Amino acid sequence: MVISFHKANIFCKRLIKKLFAVALIATDNFEIESEVEVTFVSEEQIKKLNQTYRSVDKITDVLSFPQLEIKYPQKLQDFAAETSPDGLLRLGDIVICKQKAKAQAKQYGHSYKREIAFLALHGLLHLLGYDHIEKDDEKIMNETCEKILASLNIKRGENV
Repeated sequence: MVISFHKANIFCKRLIKKLFAVALIATDNFEIESEVEVTFVSEEQIKKLNQTYRSVDKITDVLSFPQLEIKYPQKLQDFAAETSPDGLLRLGDIVICKQKAKAQAKQYGHSYKREIAFLALHGLLHLLGYDHIEKDDEKIMNETCEKILASLNIKRGENV
């Protein structure tokens, strides 16, 4: 996977690269070379994006902007015809609010690493067609997320 980062430190870049590689294997989406953009923004910026694109006038932790109309359980292979001339399948953009992530890590009693990993993975799963509108879909998304995080030994409630 090609990941373009904006305003990300080396810690976040390394974490997200490893996390996304594992996530693509865990979701059986590793056969197509894909691309995603991950941007870290301020509370003010994410609030403005949330208002503009979701008509919700509040700060949020993560937003996803998918480029494909993929719906779980579809796989990226189903969209092979949509790869760009450079051979990449553009999945979309993930925007994370660092301040909100720090506050949530403290609130939930776990590490900033765990919160960034969770938010980035949550965003990626949305780009892969997962959602949490219906209870059954939410259960699938949450179980997938926790399985991937656990495989990397990133656990809920661990303040490391």
